[in-house]
Amino acid sequence: MAAADGYNFVVSTIVPALNEEGNIDEFCRLYAEMLEKAPFESELVFVDDGSSDRTLEKITENARKYDFIRFSSHQRNRGLTEALQTGFSNATGNVFVFYPADLQYHPEDIPALVEPIAKGADICTGWKQGKYRKRLVSSLYNWFSRVIFGLKVHDLNSVKAFRREVVENIFLREDWHRYLVVLAAQQGYRIEERQVRLYDRKWGDSKFSVWRIPVGLLDMLAVKFQITFLRKPLLFFGVAGSIMFILGVLVGILALYLRYWVGHGDRNLLILTVLLIGVGMGMFMMGFMAEGLTALREEVTYLRSRTIGILESIRRDKQES
Repeated sequence: MAAADGYNFVVSTIVPALNEEGNIDEFCRLYAEMLEKAPFESELVFVDDGSSDRTLEKITENARKYDFIRFSSHQRNRGLTEALQTGFSNATGNVFVFYPADLQYHPEDIPALVEPIAKGADICTGWKQGKYRKRLVSSLYNWFSRVIFGLKVHDLNSVKAFRREVVENIFLREDWHRYLVVLAAQQGYRIEERQVRLYDRKWGDSKFSVWRIPVGLLDMLAVKFQITFLRKPLLFFGVAGSIMFILGVLVGILALYLRYWVGHGDRNLLILTVLLIGVGMGMFMMGFMAEGLTALREEVTYLRSRTIGILESIRRDKQES
């Protein structure tokens, strides 16, 4: 871990790596150059996510060369979100930075991402600058995200710096690392943005595939549902149930009118009335049950945050002593 005068926190840069053996040496060299001028102490935390090439061997070699490197590895590829979670668990810093190992972002931009954190922000997300192959897809995805979530940041799927407590208080499901900014904003954390230069990949293959587009869209809707309705599930089930119930009552009135005023009964309308009223009442019951589960979830979240706070206090006391 390199020492420097300046910010009163330690920065842990989490770098998941999958088959990036040709980039590791250069990444470490550029990181060492960045640390010479950086106003903070820092460590570089690699996570080899089940690489089939010499990525882990390259990381190990550089760990012997640079004292600021820590690393761990997965026996198989578990995905980016789990790799980040492993890095978070092994990191010792107060501020985390997420960086890919492909050198499309250079470590020289890390201080610019960290600076807003030193000034009071909780999370700073990068805004990619430059040409890249999936620019159209990324632009549409980010535009749609801004519309759905009401965020003003330009780029959700880029490098980020954030306080440790942000990820300690947020549960990330598979592939939800893309929505860390959204989930943080929903909990009231202060968000900032900085431009970062994007470079062409010089070694290795991109991990992007067209299948990530529909998966990303479905995840976006799932996140929206969670932060909108799962906090107040009766709002969703109650509205839907009310619509069903009212439709059932209206169809029932129509059935009675046809039977007793027109003299022509319709059994199908009676069945539809029972169905709509039954579904409406059922959705109301589901809403009440979901409200109970939500209250239990919030209590567990509160106890978890209290436990994390106590453990963090113990850790600080040990460091001071």
